[in-house]
Amino acid sequence: MSLKKSATLSVFLGLAACASLPSSGPTGGQIIRSATAAQNGSPINVVELSSPSDIPVPERPAGEELAKFRSVVPPPTDMVGPGDVLDISIYEAGVALFSPGSSAGSSGVGSQMALDPGVKVQKLPPMRVDDDGDIVIPYAGKLRVAGSTIGEVETKIRKSLRGLSENPQIIVTPREVITNTVIVGGEVSRPGRLILQTNRETLSDVVALAGGYRGSAKDLMLRLTRRNESIDVRLGTLTENPLLDINAYPGDKLTLVNRPLTYSVLGASGRVEQLPFSQSNISLAEAVASAGGVNPGFGDPKAIFVFRFANSGGGQNKEPVVYHLNMMTTRSYFLSQHFMMQDKDVLYFGNATANQPTKMVQLISQLFSPILTLTSAVQVVQKSGN
Repeated sequence: MSLKKSATLSVFLGLAACASLPSSGPTGGQIIRSATAAQNGSPINVVELSSPSDIPVPERPAGEELAKFRSVVPPPTDMVGPGDVLDISIYEAGVALFSPGSSAGSSGVGSQMALDPGVKVQKLPPMRVDDDGDIVIPYAGKLRVAGSTIGEVETKIRKSLRGLSENPQIIVTPREVITNTVIVGGEVSRPGRLILQTNRETLSDVVALAGGYRGSAKDLMLRLTRRNESIDVRLGTLTENPLLDINAYPGDKLTLVNRPLTYSVLGASGRVEQLPFSQSNISLAEAVASAGGVNPGFGDPKAIFVFRFANSGGGQNKEPVVYHLNMMTTRSYFLSQHFMMQDKDVLYFGNATANQPTKMVQLISQLFSPILTLTSAVQVVQKSGN
């Protein structure tokens, strides 16, 4: 058997051993048939995107979860609570405003001495509000001050000293504030405890007061923890829609987490990778363009798919859904501008069935090329020997 015949036989035996030709993935028809067939479970819902009514509605409008906190009115900024440290000053008049012997005929000097109030101030050591919300005033005992404003604390102390001191005047000044603060952490320039100077600071205000965020707003997730309940919202959502930017509340914990929105590109697009969102919201048309579109040599523009886990029937359980778009129709280009991508979607470009013969020719060419080169080399050697 000649070298050429032996090589040809080897090639065809190799082709016969191949179960299938190299492929970037299934064709559009194979995906639809596989999804609708009940294999190891229920069939997967395939939605044909052919009209505006087929476009899925966002499961929850961005930032809607913050609405439950919108009606919560922050307390006064001078509210006292456990952990706060107070400076307390007690002002007392040492003598009566008018001496018993004073009269209209008194001399000028005597009148000045009688009018001397003799006010003395007693400054107590810094006093911490204990975990039960109490402070201890000498001679007056324990007072409950948690939940009271600075003015109310002054009134409570003054009343507690009634009968012990003649009309004492009280001034309370916050020394260390714990109650009217929030904790800010994560991707901010100055993480730590932040005092709320007013009761009108919003969540984005708090981030700004902490030195601003690091990175891109569209990639940051703001996690708000309030009263043992946590809610995640995109920082970009707050900056784009100020109406959703609710007021901060004392005791809030804000954490900025770097969590970019991404989608995966698979199939015959010419690239297989995970791509970040270019902005907070991108459409299917923008996602296809960012992925480079359909590979003209192997892809099928009639087979554009989005794989997603979506809520079914308004419940909390998520089920797999496949959205199919035929980009060979004019209407599809308009629909793709209104179909919004979601985090962790899979964008798949179907393999073209019509390209299978081309792949066969390319495969045979690749297999024959080394053999033809070897045959030519042998012929050259033989001619050189003659």
